[in-house]
Amino acid sequence: MLSVSCARFSKVYTSSWGNGLRVVPVLLIKADVLSFWRMVTAKVWVLKKHFEGFPRTSDFDLKNIELPNLKDGELLLESVFLSVDPYMRPYSRRVMKEGDVMIGTQVARIVDSKNPAFAVGIFVVAKSGWRTHFISDGKDLQPLPSGWPESLPMSLALGTIGMPGLTAYFGLLEVCKMKPGETVLVNAAAGAVGSVVGQLAKIGGCKVVGCAGSDDKVAYLKKIGFDEAFNYKTVTSLDEALRKASPDGYDCFFDNVGGEFASVAINQMKKYGRIAVCGAISQYNDSVPQKGPYVQMPMIFKELRMEGFIVASWNNRWEEGLKALLKWVMEGKLKCHEQVTEGFENMPAAFIGMLKGENLGKAIVKV
Repeated sequence: MLSVSCARFSKVYTSSWGNGLRVVPVLLIKADVLSFWRMVTAKVWVLKKHFEGFPRTSDFDLKNIELPNLKDGELLLESVFLSVDPYMRPYSRRVMKEGDVMIGTQVARIVDSKNPAFAVGIFVVAKSGWRTHFISDGKDLQPLPSGWPESLPMSLALGTIGMPGLTAYFGLLEVCKMKPGETVLVNAAAGAVGSVVGQLAKIGGCKVVGCAGSDDKVAYLKKIGFDEAFNYKTVTSLDEALRKASPDGYDCFFDNVGGEFASVAINQMKKYGRIAVCGAISQYNDSVPQKGPYVQMPMIFKELRMEGFIVASWNNRWEEGLKALLKWVMEGKLKCHEQVTEGFENMPAAFIGMLKGENLGKAIVKV
């Protein structure tokens, strides 16, 4: 039964139905209480159980949350595209409790607003986790880069022209400090970050070697301009494959994988080489920590520089990076590929598939 405060009934009219005359209260809806009739139920994916080893669908739980009415300064948003990324695996243990909404980023559309700075209908990037709808005060929202053409998919704001693209941009420029004529090695090269790393290195005048986990991915790397690419799962020797791809060694190594690959690659760095440690996806799902590598000897005698980094360190320069990435995409110098999964209900499956390497390019979920 619907209950409404008596204060809402401001007039009484008479009307006849059938044979009698009855007094009927009439509800006058004012604009400021219209949101009463717009109550929204959001679907959210929560972390039911912390991952032990590789994530399973049973580790997640889909719930409904009824959102409150908007207050002044707030806005209601609807997720259109959501991102699934490798960082979610280690960060879930570091920053989440069981029962929390899964962390993540989305492109969302504003569907209602009581904030004069945000109009209904515009699209923004938000970090509100795995939700279909959410309320924001606007402070955590990032508009799409200025000059974004209508013909360009907005989902790219979660990939090549978003956090993964910026990770490649700042990792190469500020950590690896690549120079024209150098040789750059990148693993997980067909992923959201790796594929951008290789293309940016080519734009910067470098030779690029990439490795990936399937022949289709290797073919894709060659299609987008990698000088050399190989399938690390089918080579008889990783050491020989790296040596064959670049007999003189590597000036820069952009590491997304860690583990055994990094142990082998570090020995093929040139003197004064630079290593950007971006990720360690080979270790994220280990129940027992891997042993090694022991990096001290090559680090000492080759005078290498190895630096871990998190892209948020350059938050004050994101506009610069996004502007450059958008420009290269529009010029055709930076190509994008997305693996799109349909349906919010498939968020866990898309996440697990991404961790298994089933995606080519950026893994996206379309709501």
